Amino acid sequence: MVVAGGNGPGINDTQFYSPTGIYLDTLTDSLYIANRDAHNIICWRLGDTRWKHIAGNLNGLSGITQTQFNWPWDVTLDPMGNVNHRVQFFLAGQSNATTIAGVRGVTGTSANLLNSPDSLAFDSQLNIYVVDPYNLRIQKFLRY
Repeated sequence: MVVAGGNGPGINDTQFYSPTGIYLDTLTDSLYIANRDAHNIICWRLGDTRWKHIAGNLNGLSGITQTQFNWPWDVTLDPMGNVNHRVQFFLAGQSNATTIAGVRGVTGTSANLLNSPDSLAFDSQLNIYVVDPYNLRIQKFLRY
């Protein structure tokens, strides 16, 4: 059973363009989706016929500013409903982000740099664990 999308590839609000990451918010029955090739994060409430824009571009263009993404791979919400990636921190309901791990547009192997962060998780103290696949490691960043 298709619960979201299924309307071919694209960037309009009924389509996905290479979705890669998903988070189910059980409080709102919503799927938060990393829409990789559209360079954005969207939210599809189960039962709806369209998605709602959360972060990133609406025009399908990539970027590296605090309001843009370059192929987001995964998405998760912290216990307060805030969205993170790159690792970017978006307060719930806001489209401007703060980089809380890594350096925008720079890859590397030092403790403050990431190389294509892939996924993340929070512990009970809101520390963030980031999969850093091209550096062959999992990084821990203290509470943001």
